[in-house]
Parts: sequence; C-alpha cells; structure tokens
Amino acid sequence: MTNTKSELRAKALAARDALSEKKRITAAAKLARRGLPFKLLPGSIVSGYSPIRSEIDPLPLMKKLAEDGARLALPCVTARGQSLIFRIFHPSDRLMLGPLGIPEPSPAAAEVIPDIMLTPLAAFDRLGHRIGYGAGHYDFTFAHLRKAKHIVGIGLAFAAQEIKAVPALSHDVALDYVLTESDVFDFRSSEVAHSLRG
Repeated sequence: MTNTKSELRAKALAARDALSEKKRITAAAKLARRGLPFKLLPGSIVSGYSPIRSEIDPLPLMKKLAEDGARLALPCVTARGQSLIFRIFHPSDRLMLGPLGIPEPSPAAAEVIPDIMLTPLAAFDRLGHRIGYGAGHYDFTFAHLRKAKHIVGIGLAFAAQEIKAVPALSHDVALDYVLTESDVFDFRSSEVAHSLRG
C-alpha cells in the first residue's frame, strides 16, 4: 500500500521532531562549515527562511554566505496559491510576524528576486522531490519566478527527513540540491542523484 503525502509528511516530521536540540545545532553548524556545493558569485541574492517548528536553522549558513559576498533575503507570504515575495534581510534586522505567524522582513525592505532559494521541507527523496507543508508556496514560487530567470533551489534538511519516494505531481517542482548534515545531493542531471559525502 502506497503512503499518501500527508502520511509521509507526518512520519518525516516525527523523525525531525525527535532530534535533540544538540543534534539540530550541530547539523546547522555543519551546513554552514560546508557551505554551498558550487562557487557563489559575488552579489548573488540568497533567500533563506525563518525556521519554524523543528526545521533546520539556515541562519549559520546564511551568515557564512553573506561573509562570502551574498546578499540575503527572506520570503514573505502574500496569500495561499500565490508566489512568495522576497525582501532584503540582514541578520541584525528586526523581523515582523507575517500572516502565518512566521518572522519576515519589514514591508519597507527592498523586494528582490533571489538567485538561490534555500527551502525548508518536511521530506525529500533522491530524485529531488520535496514534501512541504501542503500549501504549495514553494512549488508555486519556483514555477512563477523561473519563468523570468533560473533560480537554484536548495532544500535544507536533516538526514532523518530522507524518504524512499515522494509521490510527485505534475505541479511539484524538483530541487537542484538537498543539503543535510551528512550529505550533499545533486539532482541537476537526469540520472538518479548522486551523494557527495560531507
């Protein structure tokens, strides 16, 4: 019997929730130390996210990327079924709670289109498919923004969130990479992803 997305999401989130605080902090630090699996062009706009629930914290990696010349941004939710918008963010900025209760930059912050999107997820597979929380924000955003320019999609996750297969639908957008505390998965070729142990 095939598991539904909601069942797979629940199992992966339970595995993520079971990780200790120490393991979470260590995993985020490992992502930051390793950095991106490609050379970052100076001035590239990298969007991260404000971690909620038990998501891996992207801030240590984002700070490292800023030190390497990246401009940072965070997503802002407008409405369900619409593209996220991205606003410039500095780690010292004071954030506001957005409509979903997630910290976001002030509406006064400049709106930008990222070159690289660091995305949270509930689960991922070795084909680059992800399961989010069901609202479709990231799928819609990738589809919308990639009409204008190529955006590199990088999922950030704990290794415990990997599942055998995501039941992907036609509107689901595959990621280019997934970074965990122990692996770098590169999905850019049509072959099955290869893992570069980190």
